[in-house]
Amino acid sequence: MKLKDSQTFINLARAFTAESVARSRYEFCEYGFRQNGYEAIASLIDEIAYQEFNHARMFYMKLQDCELKQIDNIDMCLGLPFKEKWDLLENLKLLSQDELDEAKNYEQFEKIALEEGFKEIASLFSMVKEVELKHAKIFKEVYNQMKNKNLYKKAKEVAWICPACGYVSFAKEAWQSCPLCQAKQGYCSIILPKELNL
Repeated sequence: MKLKDSQTFINLARAFTAESVARSRYEFCEYGFRQNGYEAIASLIDEIAYQEFNHARMFYMKLQDCELKQIDNIDMCLGLPFKEKWDLLENLKLLSQDELDEAKNYEQFEKIALEEGFKEIASLFSMVKEVELKHAKIFKEVYNQMKNKNLYKKAKEVAWICPACGYVSFAKEAWQSCPLCQAKQGYCSIILPKELNL
């Protein structure tokens, strides 16, 4: 079967579109956090948005590998979420759910690609699915920390790092303003479980 005649071709286009839109939604959320003084969360979301860009790039490259000399248009049916608003906490929960939904789609896309004989593309869907599952866990972890008001308070001493100037302190609670450069607490690096670090 040729790629251009397959469901996998359509699924690549759907995945490219979904990743491109996810990146934009994440940038909107990143903007909201940055405007409200949560620089570290904004930077984390920005890093994930860049990863979504690269997922879209990989899907786009696979589309360009098809037998067509030029792809003028791909007709497809695709549902996209428009759930996120300007509630910062709620957005973290919604972003986590969006990532889980994408992972489910990629699991189906992988299965179809294997059935159609596109092992390399199936592997791509599988690898992106695993990253999306990690993204979901990161968003859920930050949501829980923010909801439970322990984003900048921990049960034991940890290293609080100011990314603006590099200052490090060891305490149960992050400083309100960096003692060195006076950056606000929202700049302070977020403490994530080791397995969720990007």
